[in-house]
Amino acid sequence: MRNRLEWGMAGEDTGGRRPGWTDPGCPVARTVDLVGDRWSLLIIRDAMDGARSFTDFQQRTGIARNILTERLRRLTAHGLLAQVDAPSGRRRLYALTQAGKDLFPVIVTLRQWGERHAFEAGEAHSVLVDGDGARVPDLLPVAADGSPLTSDTTSVRRST
Repeated sequence: MRNRLEWGMAGEDTGGRRPGWTDPGCPVARTVDLVGDRWSLLIIRDAMDGARSFTDFQQRTGIARNILTERLRRLTAHGLLAQVDAPSGRRRLYALTQAGKDLFPVIVTLRQWGERHAFEAGEAHSVLVDGDGARVPDLLPVAADGSPLTSDTTSVRRST
């Protein structure tokens, strides 16, 4: 398997050269380059919810087989998913790697933003709950002293 840095944004082989990042010094841009398309995030979401096989992902998302094949290959190449043998040994399954699991807060934050802004008041939608069935509280960034952080109270320091 190729190292994840040997693959460009669309998963094309770059011959071991550094990929052409959208904005090389920005972690947000690099993350979007890796997982920013609709299907990749939905595949990660479904893997977090127990999807493991190609069929699981296709049935949950409705994604075309050729696109799903490409996204699974790309997510595996970038180290977000790993292929593992099924207990039967007859096929391969997909499992989240630690890098894939580390996207959990991102998925939760997207979900919570969607709950606030993508639905009409009273419109039905799924809800994320903890192991006891309680709704997961809103994720909000906080400073070291516990005070809330916003785009008005933070800034980006560019590396030199």
